[in-house]
Amino acid sequence: MKFLFTALLTLLPLALAAKSLKSVIVTFPNDTPARVIDQAKDSLVAAGGIITHEYHLFPGFAAEAPVNALRTLSTQDAAYKPTIEEDKIVSVNGDYVGQEHSY
Repeated sequence: MKFLFTALLTLLPLALAAKSLKSVIVTFPNDTPARVIDQAKDSLVAAGGIITHEYHLFPGFAAEAPVNALRTLSTQDAAYKPTIEEDKIVSVNGDYVGQEHSY
């Protein structure tokens, strides 16, 4: 019984980390075909992510997704490589609120 309890406590942080979603903005080069963007959105949703906004002024979208899915997305298409930035608040002075991450 003690072993089972210890095993569950050991696995709990891993389970919680797997469900952790990062809020990001994903943008693509202007000449990116719609199918590439749709494929990127589909892969994030399949990995447990959520598309929170689709942009129309530039090719891209906002999402909440697992870090592993973002890493996969960053290498998905060599011809139309996405830029993935943490969605965060920017002040009038241009200061960022939050931490810098690279995916």
